[in-house]
Amino acid sequence: MRAEYVNSFIGAARSVIQDLCNTEAKLGKVYIRQAPLSVANVVIMVGVVGEVVGQVYFELSASTAKSLASLMLGGMQIDELDELGKSAISEMGNMIMGNAGVLLADYNIDFEITPPSLLTGEKIQISSKYPTLVIPLEIGEWGQLAINVSVKEREAKKDLA
Repeated sequence: MRAEYVNSFIGAARSVIQDLCNTEAKLGKVYIRQAPLSVANVVIMVGVVGEVVGQVYFELSASTAKSLASLMLGGMQIDELDELGKSAISEMGNMIMGNAGVLLADYNIDFEITPPSLLTGEKIQISSKYPTLVIPLEIGEWGQLAINVSVKEREAKKDLA
């Protein structure tokens, strides 16, 4: 996976978390994960289309999701991940992906995203066609957000002339 992709996701996530939660997201050790992925209780899925295709999964525990939603909503206590909390967390994923797209545009990479989908539950498993790069971010006392990037560059269309 190109360094531009990795650096764009890291930069976008750290910037959005700083802006929304007023805290620094510390980068953990980036690693490759094989499918199927067993993930945490809350997953925000965003599709990627354009020159780059695949999925990006934001993975976090339910308690981390509630804490971040609370921070995003100005400190409003979120005890259950209700519709308002789910909406806030989904929007965080959407903002990170939008910012990553802007950063990738600086490298002339066409990068478009689908609206986010949110999954919650126990023992969630996700299959992916592509290798998955995991970017773990520690978010202060609130826990970890893992960005699972499962994308590849689209092959150039062959000239049929």
